[in-house]
Amino acid sequence: MPFYMILNKKSDNSNCPSGATTLRFSNSNNVVINGLASVDSQKFHIVINGCNHVKVQGVKVSASGDSPNTDGIHVQSSSGVTILDSKIGTGDDCVSVGPGATNLWIENVACGPGHGISIGSLGKEQQEAGVQNVTVTAVTFTGTKNGVRIKSWGRPSNGFARNILFQHALMNNVDNPIIIDQNYCPDNNNCPGQASGVKISDVIYQDIHGTSATEVGVNQRLQFEKNPCTGISLEDVKLIYKNQPAEASCANADGSASGFILPNSCLKT
Repeated sequence: MPFYMILNKKSDNSNCPSGATTLRFSNSNNVVINGLASVDSQKFHIVINGCNHVKVQGVKVSASGDSPNTDGIHVQSSSGVTILDSKIGTGDDCVSVGPGATNLWIENVACGPGHGISIGSLGKEQQEAGVQNVTVTAVTFTGTKNGVRIKSWGRPSNGFARNILFQHALMNNVDNPIIIDQNYCPDNNNCPGQASGVKISDVIYQDIHGTSATEVGVNQRLQFEKNPCTGISLEDVKLIYKNQPAEASCANADGSASGFILPNSCLKT
């Protein structure tokens, strides 16, 4: 029986272990991870924390789509990380980018099942390093809950996410192809219910196309008006739901749209 099923059976036992991360790199420089396969991790598959100049290539991650907290690759407090030519299927984020990640490049990654490629979650702590200079390009999502996502907790924080490029992404039946969620609260349990202090700015979505599994293909319902997200750019986006244009939903999102845009942009210009 997979570990996550055992854990669910023992969910009423406070002494039940939370599970182990398969492979963790901490405070390391010039790391190369090539051709690694990770199957059914108890928790995160690969964690890169406090590292500089890491290259991940040709990695294959496999876990059940309903296995919680089994992120494929998690990067935080690290700079100069490159993730290339990998296939990730899991029960959580295929790639998650945590606080303090800078100068990150993700290219040619196939994601599914899973929760997509996510910046965050951010803002869980009031004093928190930001995320900046992230490029996600030439990626494919198949049957995932999200495509390209930014997520932050609804509470005060000095965190930020800026200079983010999502480019050349193909969506195949994805629930939320493009989503920014600033009231992130998994399972709606003990949610803070406040305004997110995380400042999101200068995010580009370029050449994003494919099919949405839900009516709303672009969901950018951001925080409160006193702290709107700025510099959001849509360039050549085409998302279809049941052979019809998907819809866009925005709140307090400022930016621009250019090229062919479907659904029509709802950004404030």
